[in-house]
Amino acid sequence: MRFRRMTAVVAGMSGLALGIVAEGVTATPDAARQQQLLHLLKQDCGSCHGMTLKGGLGPDLLASRLAALPREFLVATIAKGRPGTPMPPWETLLSADDIGWLVDELQRGVE
Repeated sequence: MRFRRMTAVVAGMSGLALGIVAEGVTATPDAARQQQLLHLLKQDCGSCHGMTLKGGLGPDLLASRLAALPREFLVATIAKGRPGTPMPPWETLLSADDIGWLVDELQRGVE
């Protein structure tokens, strides 16, 4: 049920930047920014999703689960958060390129 609800939210979202990220047309952050994003993922996201990303307050962020989810769903989840849950929106702190890169890395599998 949650997935359907979030899919409806994603379908109703507008905004060129989010649409471009959802389609996979993003610029790759430079190497320094990638390191910052990995640090954010492991520290900030890890504080709820587990320091090894295997789950905690939030669900696991392992590729074995995330690869099966639509990219646009994951982009929207990071950008807009999950209302009614502890998942905050990150779109004010992360660019569309940052979010797209994080989603791609998560779906590939972050070490």
